[in-house]
Amino acid sequence: MLDKVTTNDIGQLMQDMGDKAKAAARRLANASSEAKNRALTLAADAILSAREEILAANAKDLAAVADKGLQPSFIDRLTLNDKRVVEMAEGLRAIAALADPVGDVIAAWERPNGLKIERVRTPLGVIGVIYESRPNVTADAGALCLKAGNAVILRGGSDSHHSSQAIHRCLVQGLTEAGLPEDAIQIVPVADRAAVGAMLSGLHGAIDVIVPRGGKSLVARVQAEARVPVFAHLEGLCHIYVDASADLDMAVSIVVNAKMRRTGICGAAETLLVDRAAADTHLKPILAALSAAGCEIRASEDVLALEPDLVAATEEDWRTEYLEAIISVALVDGIDGAIAHIATYSSNHTEAVIAEDPSVVSRFFNEIDSAILLHNASTQFADGGEFGMGGEIGISTGKMHARGPVGVEQLTSFKYRVHGTGQTRP
Repeated sequence: MLDKVTTNDIGQLMQDMGDKAKAAARRLANASSEAKNRALTLAADAILSAREEILAANAKDLAAVADKGLQPSFIDRLTLNDKRVVEMAEGLRAIAALADPVGDVIAAWERPNGLKIERVRTPLGVIGVIYESRPNVTADAGALCLKAGNAVILRGGSDSHHSSQAIHRCLVQGLTEAGLPEDAIQIVPVADRAAVGAMLSGLHGAIDVIVPRGGKSLVARVQAEARVPVFAHLEGLCHIYVDASADLDMAVSIVVNAKMRRTGICGAAETLLVDRAAADTHLKPILAALSAAGCEIRASEDVLALEPDLVAATEEDWRTEYLEAIISVALVDGIDGAIAHIATYSSNHTEAVIAEDPSVVSRFFNEIDSAILLHNASTQFADGGEFGMGGEIGISTGKMHARGPVGVEQLTSFKYRVHGTGQTRP
């Protein structure tokens, strides 16, 4: 890490990185699928070979935050172990195995005048990724951007600095051994927040899009200050609605998994809504299963009337992404009540319905405007890897260009190719 650098130094450093990334992006746009896949495969090999170095770097990061009183969910996201390092390498191989989106003809048609028109996928150019504690994002983001023919500037959090740098070295090794420009995947070497501000400025046109991965304050800053397009979600305030028609065993299994499998991810369920008509049959078994799994339950007044030993929910609870073993629970008046509650409080990330009544499922899918909707499945499937995308650079809740998991296809734009035979416009 560079120490004691001035704001002007950081500005020049970032502009140099932007210029190098832009030059690399021009080369990557025409790189062969074979070269990109070889770089990813070699980077995966390098990660496995550097396993001990990566884990030692991660141990430094963990030691540095040991006395900061951070939430367990933060520590979990920061922590690497042997299994997670192997999964990182496997993730690179999975991305290498994906079809190359660059050059794909999305649509083609012919006009009455004989002009033949094609809409063709092209790279976005240079992507800036700003993230916090997850060091594995270094590998995921670098690989996905490369596969889609983009250069990327990574800015990881200071808490994961050593881990991210160690992983980045493996990505650069893959690039150089495959004959691709090492500037295709760069990582900001300073922790100063001025570097983030420089990236948000767009580096005089060098950066084409920004992807933030982190907490609410980081994403809010990026959305407020960015001078370039942003793919982001502010928070994952995910809901599960259990209808009276739901299979009880299925409902119990899904709700516990959606909340407790990994509480610190954006796809973890934060609010449970139960059909009032199912209060006597479904509510108590689900709450008992959550409690047995170690989950704190914050209940609405009508739930408290049935289960008085629970913690009373406040208005703030319905607006809170806990990222911990806490869930807010309310009874609602059927699908109408569920839709109304979600419309009021959702962050438009992911919602799930557990129901056997097809009319309920149809209304849930048609009337709720979130990026990901699930029927009879856990919200923890809100993940690009689980969608078969080979990973994701993040989840976008916006409505322009990319929405939901942002994988390799979402990291491309398109252009039109028009073939003529001498036509002129009258």
